[in-house]
Amino acid sequence: MFEKNLQLSRASREARPSLVVLDDDPVTRSMIGKYFSGEGFDVQEAGTASECRVILRRGPIDLLFVDIRLPDANGISFSQEVRAASRVGIIFVTQNDNEVDRVVGLESAGDDYVIKPVNLRELMARARALLRRRELYSTPGKRPTILSFGPYILDLTRRELAVNSGEQIALTRGEFDLLAALVEADGRPLYRDFLAEVVSTRSGEGDTRTVDSLVSRLRRKLNLLNGLSSIIVTVPGIGYRFAAPAASS
Repeated sequence: MFEKNLQLSRASREARPSLVVLDDDPVTRSMIGKYFSGEGFDVQEAGTASECRVILRRGPIDLLFVDIRLPDANGISFSQEVRAASRVGIIFVTQNDNEVDRVVGLESAGDDYVIKPVNLRELMARARALLRRRELYSTPGKRPTILSFGPYILDLTRRELAVNSGEQIALTRGEFDLLAALVEADGRPLYRDFLAEVVSTRSGEGDTRTVDSLVSRLRRKLNLLNGLSSIIVTVPGIGYRFAAPAASS
């Protein structure tokens, strides 16, 4: 009987949805953490984006609450970074009621957006609804490795950009990684900070000025055919988005 109860206890713990509360205010973290823990969630807390990265590297997480104003990152930019590598559910929990941040956050990375002060019962309802939706639509399709837009074909495996006639377009590592991030975002605007993280992580280049330089170079190269210089659109105060629809093959 003891062994049976122990097995049930382990199964119960394994079934608990996992949550990370990312907020630099320890009072808010503790309040949300205790409430969700009492409702059956396995809760971890982080005060900075760096701390959250460490937690996310330990194993998969079901749900992430993110404050936009963090001491070491923009919460939306950080969420874009997380979204690029994970299907974790993301809810912004923040005092920032800026319409631009709300729209960009939801379009680029987040699944929901909640304004402080937080009604814990409402936040719980939103969290459970999100988990139900993600479970319902959790039949992940195979990530496409070849994307086409206009006359171009982007091969993510071979890291090549070609025209559909077969001609290769030479790209540096930074140019390729930036273009791939924009194309895979499927029209969602990406913060310059996030793009700088993409470039610095993968190619050893670096900051938002580097991003602007890479965008300029890409625009020139993409303008070689069919006048597609406007395919990478500047989003004032945010960064860039890819304006052409991309199809997988």
